[in-house]
Amino acid sequence: MTIDDRAEEILESLWVGTEEMGREEVSLDDLGIKEEDKALQNLISQGYVSRDNDKVALLKEGRDEAEGTVRRHRLAERLLVDILDVKGELVNESACKFEHLLKKGIDDKICTLLGHPKLCPHEKQIPPGICCKETRESGVKLVSPLTGLKPEQSGSIAYLASRDSKKIKKLMSMGVLPGNRITLVSGFPSYVFQIGYSQFAVDREMAQNIYVRVEGEGRS
Repeated sequence: MTIDDRAEEILESLWVGTEEMGREEVSLDDLGIKEEDKALQNLISQGYVSRDNDKVALLKEGRDEAEGTVRRHRLAERLLVDILDVKGELVNESACKFEHLLKKGIDDKICTLLGHPKLCPHEKQIPPGICCKETRESGVKLVSPLTGLKPEQSGSIAYLASRDSKKIKKLMSMGVLPGNRITLVSGFPSYVFQIGYSQFAVDREMAQNIYVRVEGEGRS
């Protein structure tokens, strides 16, 4: 069963109203819709929600779908803020459009890329996905800042988190570019890493800006 973007937005509002605000139902006025709304009718016909006069409630299948929609929206916010450095009102506006592109499977890839964040930029909880559970059970962070690696542990650079253009340029001059292989040589007294045949030393603050897609416990 498929639902359109408008229906996903209704589910998202219902989830926030019930799960985070403690209501059992949400009024049509609070949702900003009319009872003849086509997206609402679609959700009712698919068994996602129920309506009693001017009140709408989530059903179990709809709750699962709504949680996934909220998860995609808040991951989109994290991606926009942390990686693309989007600020202000553009964050929510852009996330509303971007979340619809993060269909099931892609959201887990974004979550892994970001290191399984627990909170969105507005300090609201991001519903965990299967990828989060698997990471907790395995004890392995698939994407980690360089400071989280063990000596001799390697991986490919996933992204640079700093918003400081001078720091980014300095790291890039060392060959710290997404896709390049990096190995942590030592973490004390400074963080020494190797890219290709060259080794570089940076402080902890700089090392925390380098996110690595971890390969294993040692060089391969």
